[in-house]
Amino acid sequence: MAFSDPSLSSWLARLERAHPAAIELGLERVARVRNAMGLAPDFPVILVGGTNGKGSTCAYIEAILRAQGFKTGLYTSPHLLRYNERVRVDGAEAGDAEIVAGLQAVEDARSGVSLTYFEHGTLGAVWQFMQAGVEVGILEVGLGGRLDAVNVFEPAASVVTTVDLDHQAWLGDTREAVGFEKAGIYRTGVPAICGDADPPQSLLRHARAIGAELLRPGAGFSFARADDGWRFCMGEVELADLPLPALAGDFQLANAAAALAVLSALPAVLPVSLAAIHDGLREARLPGRFQRMPGPVEIVLDVAHNPQSARALASNLRARPAAGKRYAVFALLADKDADGVVGPLKDAFDAWLVAGLAGERGQSGEALAAHVRANAHAAVEVFGDVRSAFAAAKLRATEGDRITVFGSFYTVAEILSTYSDASSPLR
Repeated sequence: MAFSDPSLSSWLARLERAHPAAIELGLERVARVRNAMGLAPDFPVILVGGTNGKGSTCAYIEAILRAQGFKTGLYTSPHLLRYNERVRVDGAEAGDAEIVAGLQAVEDARSGVSLTYFEHGTLGAVWQFMQAGVEVGILEVGLGGRLDAVNVFEPAASVVTTVDLDHQAWLGDTREAVGFEKAGIYRTGVPAICGDADPPQSLLRHARAIGAELLRPGAGFSFARADDGWRFCMGEVELADLPLPALAGDFQLANAAAALAVLSALPAVLPVSLAAIHDGLREARLPGRFQRMPGPVEIVLDVAHNPQSARALASNLRARPAAGKRYAVFALLADKDADGVVGPLKDAFDAWLVAGLAGERGQSGEALAAHVRANAHAAVEVFGDVRSAFAAAKLRATEGDRITVFGSFYTVAEILSTYSDASSPLR
């Protein structure tokens, strides 16, 4: 079926309404449409899952492979400002026309099979990669792993970056339950990377049960900070004096190591030189991950939205203390663990400017402020929206102060969109 309005914005609006539920985990419907489209990539596919660190790990893999000269296809989610961010070919965002062509190809093949927004977009992205002739596809898991749409594609390697609580309504409310869902992207006899130094037993058991080649810190590979750089070792691969990752934050070393473990496990399929590794580590970019915008008042943007990412944000802020006052601009979706996010950051700010988020999953600033007041040790003020909270913080802040904007992709996107060059790789 062709639509009267073929614009990308109209397509996305239709997809948001097309399926009864925004999220419906399961592979049967997606696999049927994949088969109807003949989507059998002849290039190696890397699946990247995990609670946190997926986007960063994807960014390192893409940057290193591009530095080596491979034509890459990268599919990630969610986006910050434009849907086009989700689909990248050879490092560049796909254009509207290319994305629409992929979505139309899915529409033409689905024959009445109902797909979610994410499922439709996933199939469209892989179709684009095949049309573009990419040499490797990097697919980021949207939610979980075992029943996520990207898992209908067979990987050359799979990586689970970290395992912690998030999306409990779909993945379970224990780390063991979440670990089992994440491990679902592993395959028999295929390199299975885990970036978590202490993964749940459920992940380890599943990898053993299916005969996956599991590699993890301390049991397959190792990495450590060394002077002004770091080192990585995996089997016969020993890399010393590596440049520190371009992305800021104390946990980026683990994400970069997970990326190197993936590539080190595929030397015959995706060989990379030491020079490409160095260049890729230096060049990787990803907005909204401890993104620092320097100035008289430093602004930090971070999409931290669950307890594990909040702990990482707290560690990063402690490692880089502000000279003056510390302001938080904070908004969180209603289905997130507000107490678990605020707890690690309870002493990180002198003032909390709490905002509401609109939409089906949003919550009011007042509801969120109750959690902040119950956990944090600072003044709390409520605003109707993120931009109002940010404007108030900018009015109050003086030289040497820092404003940290966090809580969700929506929260960070509201502020990024106010900058004329929001996609610039400031860090």
